[in-house]
Amino acid sequence: MKKFAMAAIAGMTVAVVATTQLAPPLLAQDKSDDANVYEQLDLFGDVFERIRSQYVEPVDSKKLIEAAISGMLTSLDPHSSYHPPEEADDLRVQTRGEFGGLGIEVTQQDGFVKVVSPMDDTPAAIAGVESGDFITHVDGESLLGLTLDDAVKMMRGPVGSEIVLTIVREGEAEPFDLTITRDTIKLTSVRARTEGDTVVLRISAFNDQTFPNLESGLKEQIEKAGGIDKINGVVVDLRNNPGGLLVQAIKVSDAFLDKGEIVSTRGRNPGEGDRYNAEPGDMINGKPIVVLINGGSASASEIVAGALQDHRRAIVVGTKSFGKGSVQTVMPLRGDGSIRLTTARYYTPSGRSIQNLGVSPDIVVEQPRTDPNATAEEEDTPANAMRSEADLRGALDNDSLSEDEVKQIEAERAKADQAAKLRTEDYQLAYAIDILKGLSALGPQYSVTATPADQAAAKP
Repeated sequence: MKKFAMAAIAGMTVAVVATTQLAPPLLAQDKSDDANVYEQLDLFGDVFERIRSQYVEPVDSKKLIEAAISGMLTSLDPHSSYHPPEEADDLRVQTRGEFGGLGIEVTQQDGFVKVVSPMDDTPAAIAGVESGDFITHVDGESLLGLTLDDAVKMMRGPVGSEIVLTIVREGEAEPFDLTITRDTIKLTSVRARTEGDTVVLRISAFNDQTFPNLESGLKEQIEKAGGIDKINGVVVDLRNNPGGLLVQAIKVSDAFLDKGEIVSTRGRNPGEGDRYNAEPGDMINGKPIVVLINGGSASASEIVAGALQDHRRAIVVGTKSFGKGSVQTVMPLRGDGSIRLTTARYYTPSGRSIQNLGVSPDIVVEQPRTDPNATAEEEDTPANAMRSEADLRGALDNDSLSEDEVKQIEAERAKADQAAKLRTEDYQLAYAIDILKGLSALGPQYSVTATPADQAAAKP
């Protein structure tokens, strides 16, 4: 008992010493930090009053304060921002899938506005804006030195009005101007179609409409094909998709995963992290998937690509994605405004962060640029056009095939010709479809989701 008593006393003594030795410096440090904060706030008040009373022209106090709040947030990272009431309304409308503007997702780099991606079928996309473009001027006014929010404000305007963007593009010797007419952007976030035996799901954004659009579009294409057994796989096209809602990225990933983690987020405090897991059920019953990405695929797009890649559920094709691995939370403020604040980083199922690194494709495929000097006739003419046996006068007929067999061969040849045509229109997509054709031709044992038991059972 004496030993326990001595140990307890010793423990109490250490605790008392630790409290008396450490607590005062810690408290003093806290008080010092508070004092510094109050001094800085006093300094802000002094500058604010000087501007109000001595600036060469009268100023709007509300605008000064909003500019200060905006500067505070934009100093943190390129994705944190302040939204006054009118912009907060635009942000809420955008997440619903309809908004006004040009239809481009932008960020800031080296003082200029950089295009993350143009959105499908929007004025910017139709005018020829490309991912990676730098916007240096709007209607002849330089954007250098402006915040991203101020630059975006310059690009907004009434529907039907024209705007001139000065673009600097890699590979172009000189800057050039694009004239764009502003419009109301009504976003159809998912477009589904069938190419040959492959269902192509083009996902252009992640908003409230994304998963419902994907679910209905995929079901419609499968029904048109005559059932799931009639398709050889699915291409999920995420190129130039700037991202959007985290919950929609999780739902899209879950549509093709039967189990396992989809994404995890980690905030400032270790206890604030979340993990999101797939629920049982795969909408295409394990059919192979190819995911297409490029430098315009960002944020929520990278969550989907990373999840399907880490689970070996899909082959990722294209070029390295944008590399935005952070999560922004929209927080309402008094007066109907809001802030968008970076609150966490996200990680793929294997635990990797794609921040500044992006998702690396399993197969790198560049999209060839069309030669601007080539004529339509030159582009339509095959490079190695050759005559065949059938072109020779007096060639023997093939008498080993029935009429139905000949028709089947001709139908298959027509499909092959259509695929070849697609290569000239969209080389990356054609490459993805060819991968699925190859997997289908080799049999189910080569499916991206086949287990060792499946492979063994499928062997002759």
